[in-house]
Amino acid sequence: MSPPRLPLTRALVDMLTAGTGRPCGLTVLPRATDGQPAAFPYLILDSLPGEFSGPSFADWHADATWTYQATSVGERADQVQWLGDRVRGTLFDRTPGGWRTDIPVAEIRVIDRELTYDADGEPVDGSQGSIVTYVQRFTITVTPAA
Repeated sequence: MSPPRLPLTRALVDMLTAGTGRPCGLTVLPRATDGQPAAFPYLILDSLPGEFSGPSFADWHADATWTYQATSVGERADQVQWLGDRVRGTLFDRTPGGWRTDIPVAEIRVIDRELTYDADGEPVDGSQGSIVTYVQRFTITVTPAA
């Protein structure tokens, strides 16, 4: 059996929210505490198909590589580029001892992170004004914790 994905996904939402200082929704528009849509800019995190390697699929010790897409959404290109920079910094900045930001997840250990796609801001024809998105895709490789 492969490691569970949902705990990693939830940890990424929390990590991106804390690391960027902006709200992050899981596949949906994030909401403010009053239930209204979050103010621009914000993030939407989507889970994409993953890959598995190592021992047989039924073996708990198999590694998994899961791909995610973080979409920064704003009203202006500078907003989404700034937020894209924050996402990149949160996920990929390193210190001499390892990653600057840890991804704590019970029962699994993150063994690799890779940015696989980093787009520039792209305008979207929105019916309620200008919307610009900035798409970043990254893979997280995990292994069961010993």
